[in-house]
Amino acid sequence: MEPSYLIIAAVLVSLLLMQVNQRMASPLLAIADRWLRWLVFAFGGAMFCRDYQLIDRPFWVLVSVFFIVWFIGETLYNWLAISALSVSPLPLFPRYATNTSGEEWPVQPRLLKIREWLRAEGFRQVQALKAEIGGGIYLRVSVYQDTSATMRVQVTFLPQATGAISVCFAVTSITAEGERYLTDNLYIPFAGFYPENWFVERSPWRRSLPKLLARHRARLTAAKVTTVPFTSEPLADLNAAQSELDALNTELGFLHAHAEREELGKITHEGRYRVWKEIWMLNYLGRSARYE
Repeated sequence: MEPSYLIIAAVLVSLLLMQVNQRMASPLLAIADRWLRWLVFAFGGAMFCRDYQLIDRPFWVLVSVFFIVWFIGETLYNWLAISALSVSPLPLFPRYATNTSGEEWPVQPRLLKIREWLRAEGFRQVQALKAEIGGGIYLRVSVYQDTSATMRVQVTFLPQATGAISVCFAVTSITAEGERYLTDNLYIPFAGFYPENWFVERSPWRRSLPKLLARHRARLTAAKVTTVPFTSEPLADLNAAQSELDALNTELGFLHAHAEREELGKITHEGRYRVWKEIWMLNYLGRSARYE
């Protein structure tokens, strides 16, 4: 088969993935599409230069050059986006509020099945929350708790520019020693620091809630810890955690001091590098740069 046909087929597959993902908002499909577009750019650019005799270099050299050009271009784009976020009024650690609108759970069959599964497993909803991330756009959060109140499941709905809704989960437990075990599949870059008594595992590839819960339970079993019931409501707990993360990351140099943020932006240069690195790892490897 002619290589040009393979390039055309790859372009068509990329367009198909893009269309499908506009409805599903799947980070896994997004990763596959990014790799496909990168390879199409590298091989397509090399073939164009070879066929029209624009550059007299071996084909593999041309592919490598275009591969690097894509990397540099996307790096520049990401760095500008991080810089814009740093100086924007958008909060890095948004404050949560009670969601009283009655729209805490989107009416979509694939999302309603998650709620039904939680109820069947004995989890009950304890609070519906929301957090404004700017421009009237809200993260909607529904928090569920098991019968012993020792495990909370935070279901977060992320609105997409296409109108689709992506869903992420975070499972939290508190130990008798005051340690926080958190297992989530968020694919939003964080790249900051966690408190020493937080044990966080982020698994963006694990999109199934049952598998994420199983992983969380396995971590607790392996650590041989005793979990205790939550004593505060989700709203107070989440906002306290947000304040703790803000203070810690300011102290450790990920964020500028509050008095300096208006002039220098919120994120330090070291922090911007960490965010840039995590964006690359999440976008192309589906892994967080932060490990437990």
